[in-house]
Amino acid sequence: MRTVKILLIVAAVALLGGGSYARHHDSQSLVDQGAADGPLLLRGSQVQRGRYLTAAADCMACHTVPGGNDYAGGVAFELPFGTIYSSNLTADPETGLGGWTDDEFVAAVRSGRARGGQHLYPAHPYTSYAGMARNDVLAIKAYLDSLPPIKNVIPANTLSFPYSQRGLMVFWNALYQPAAGYTADGTHDADWNRGAYLANALGHCGECHTPRNGAYALKSAQALSGSIAQGWKAYDITASGLSHWTVADLDAYLATGHAPGHGSAAGPMKAVVAFDTAQLTVADRQALVHYLLAGRTADPVAAIVPRSVADPASTGAALYAGACSGCHDLAPSAVATDYGDLTGASTVLDPRGTNLLRLLVEGSPPGVGTGTPMPSFGVSYSAVERAALANYVLAQWGGLKPTLTANDAQAPLH
Repeated sequence: MRTVKILLIVAAVALLGGGSYARHHDSQSLVDQGAADGPLLLRGSQVQRGRYLTAAADCMACHTVPGGNDYAGGVAFELPFGTIYSSNLTADPETGLGGWTDDEFVAAVRSGRARGGQHLYPAHPYTSYAGMARNDVLAIKAYLDSLPPIKNVIPANTLSFPYSQRGLMVFWNALYQPAAGYTADGTHDADWNRGAYLANALGHCGECHTPRNGAYALKSAQALSGSIAQGWKAYDITASGLSHWTVADLDAYLATGHAPGHGSAAGPMKAVVAFDTAQLTVADRQALVHYLLAGRTADPVAAIVPRSVADPASTGAALYAGACSGCHDLAPSAVATDYGDLTGASTVLDPRGTNLLRLLVEGSPPGVGTGTPMPSFGVSYSAVERAALANYVLAQWGGLKPTLTANDAQAPLH
């Protein structure tokens, strides 16, 4: 009995101590510990600078429903523990940010604290935005305030227990929330710092390209090494993962969504290119490339072109001939544009066919970003046929011997 009492006392003390630390961290998270200005060399009025920064922060893609009003929110994010909807960023006083003070906006963007002190979920990438300079955040607010206010009531989040308990975010933040504010890394040059700012703070690339732990926090030790986001595979974009890319190819991909020998952007990345990286100045995009390639300027490691191991008599081959060969001819020289050449594309080098299966279901619609559209085969082909087609594509273009099944092909529909 005495042992039980001692254990209860120890647990109570630990709980009180943890709660005190969490509350202290919560108050400190609002303190700016960096420089007022960021590393980007921006000109123009505050609103003009804000327009550029809003694009660089990729706000459009997450806060605009396709076909809806810009920045009016309502985009659904399907997470392992439920659905979260993006907020209305327009200046509507009832459903948006109308009337918010500068400090309230900065707290929401960088510290995950909404008006009234409510904690936001990290689906809003405040753990990345924490690295933004205050004046850049305020420029974004000025731009959003300049837009027409749109009344749009956002659906309520539907999260399972205990994720539905916002009050627990104070403990999550105590473990995973970084300090707010921008600080340059004195061990690197100005271009590297600008690129790091664009990748890690504004562009929050790690939110999709970094694996997460069981608490849905980013594994910082594996930053940018690849992950699954919204059912799509976000590839390894570390310098090692990009070892086969030239500076020019990576710049072209970020500017247009396509690079010969590497394929085209699709899924969420297609929108990132259209609304974010394609909007950057040449100098800023080059700084981003400089950072991602760790300053490499020499020729990349030569990629090995896989040899086809596809069975030309398979069901997949017949389906490919009827549905795909018009744009993706087996002889690269015969395709209408180099967008149709699948050689070297990350999609066909993934033995699990994650993005390939999603593309077959969803296609790559026009009007979402740059590049050539692709039709959806989610209705016209059964799961069995999509699996056969995916197996053929991976064998033909990736030199792989996958064994994808109808169950694998069905998964992207859920």
